Order: sequence, then structure tokens, then C-alpha cells
Amino acid sequence: MDKTGTITVGKPQVTDIISIGRISENEILRIAAGLEDSSEHPLALAVINEAKDKKITPAVAKNFTAISGKGVQALIDGKQVFIGNDRLSDDFNMTDDLKVKMTSLQAQAKTVVLVGYDGQIIALIGIQDAPKSSSKAAIRAMQKSGFHTVMLTGDNRLVAQAIADDIGIDEVIADVMPGDKAQHIRKLQEKGAVAFVGDGINDAPALSTATVGIAMGSGSDIAIESGGIVLVKNDLMDVVTSLVLARKTYSRILINLFWAFIYNVIGIPVAAGIFSALGFTLSPELAGLAMALSSITVVLSSLLLNYVRLPKNSETLIDNS
Repeated sequence: MDKTGTITVGKPQVTDIISIGRISENEILRIAAGLEDSSEHPLALAVINEAKDKKITPAVAKNFTAISGKGVQALIDGKQVFIGNDRLSDDFNMTDDLKVKMTSLQAQAKTVVLVGYDGQIIALIGIQDAPKSSSKAAIRAMQKSGFHTVMLTGDNRLVAQAIADDIGIDEVIADVMPGDKAQHIRKLQEKGAVAFVGDGINDAPALSTATVGIAMGSGSDIAIESGGIVLVKNDLMDVVTSLVLARKTYSRILINLFWAFIYNVIGIPVAAGIFSALGFTLSPELAGLAMALSSITVVLSSLLLNYVRLPKNSETLIDNS
């Protein structure tokens, strides 16, 4: 399952701004907001909202250039300025003190955005997106039901692992590039069927590739179109509900097949006249009526699924599945 917006609330907030030298927090926010002003990424919105809350006018940025898989750079006040994820530390100069502080923030499950100019990283912005209140119970319910839970995210491993440890996820696949999620899904499918839960544009290929794609109803249009199941509410517990309903539906199918088999095992020989020597025969009219009644029985049996009442408690939900 994806992290942002699926496991977490999907509304990141700025918690820390750490800079080097005499550059103020407000100046860092002005530069960062200017670079992120046209982006709709959740982390970008967190920076923009923080600037708005502090009544800081974003800087005017020009000549944008993407840094593939890492961030973006542009000109602000005549200087080449950049912003992006922690992978930028591989390409630009960063002090040892900032590296230590970045690791510390990530260990606290905070995503770190790097800001810099002229080839030097000058600031860190710590952003936190808390897990949904239902995520821990939903993960526990899935595991109790026999599912192996995996977080598939583009976020840093330290951040992803901290969240996974908090809510009890079995396995973490982090630092995944946007276009590589489907590849990881195919690799997991070598071990068995895979259900993937996501909500973002980057999740669409993974949703299409998975054995079962489950899209959050509040997600992007392309993610919703790619999902085989769409959850109306943005709640991970509804994934558990979907799995329970799927099991109950499968059980009902087996029950219907069993009674249809028994019905035909008895009905076909009678219609063929196996008991005619005993003076018992079945007219074509009665045989047709019996066949119609068998179909009605199956339909009525299937309609009983409409009366399934699922308990709200996750433990009881799984126990009753």
C-alpha cells in the first residue's frame, strides 16, 4: 500500500525549519514557497500553506528546470535556487551538521525537504504527515486475517520505517521512483496474489498491475479509474471491510454451486426418466418449472449478501469473516 494519503492523513504540515548561517526562517520559506508555488504535490502544499500562515509572500521564480526524481530548480533574485528531496544531497554540497540533523528528523518520521542555491544546501524543512487514526487497527486486522502487509513509498527509508514501526507494517519498500511502483508489484506477485491500495497519480500503474487494485475515493481521477475497487471513504479500515465482503461473497458462491450441483444431480436423472419403470415421470412443463426455480433459488441466496451486517470493531470484523 502507498503511504501518503493512504496510510497517513495526506495533509502534511511543516514542523521544522533548520538553516545554516544567518538566513532567517522567513527567508527560507519565501524561497521555498516561490519554488513550490505552482506545484500540487502534498509536500509543496505544506510549504505554501506554512508561508500563507506566516503571511510571507512567495518569491518570484523564473526558468524552472526539473531535477528528475529529486526536485526542481529555478532563478530567484538572479540566483540559481533549488528544492527537493534528500536525494539532492548526492548532487550538492551539504554540511555534516545538516546531514546529522536531517537523519534526526527522518528518524522522527518527518520527511525532509532540502533548499539551496549556488550548489550549496542551505536549509532543511521538516514535514510530518501523521498516520490516520484507523491505520494501526486496519493493519492489525489484515495481519490477523493472514495478509502480509507492505508499504510501497517514494519517501526516505528512515521516514517510512518509522511510520511502519508505529503502526506495525510487516515490510517497507522505500525510495521508490514514481515510475517503478508497478515493477515492485510484479516482483511481489512472484510470491502470490497482490492487492495494492493507493490514491495518487503515481499509483495508477501499480493499481492496474496488482491482482486487485483498491483506490481511495478521495484520490486522483486516474487512480480511481485504475482501481478495481474504489472506496467511498478515505479510510484504510474500509480495505478490511472489502476483504471481509470478498470472503463472504466467495463463500456464498461456493454454497450456490453446491446446491446447484445437488439439484442437478437429482433433477437431471428424474427428468431423463430413470424412475419411469416405477411409474414416476416428469413432464417437460414441470422440468422447465424446476429449472426456473433453481435459478430463482440461486438469485435469492445471493441477495442475502445485502443483509450482511458488519461490526465496526476491527477484531470482531475479522473474527466474523
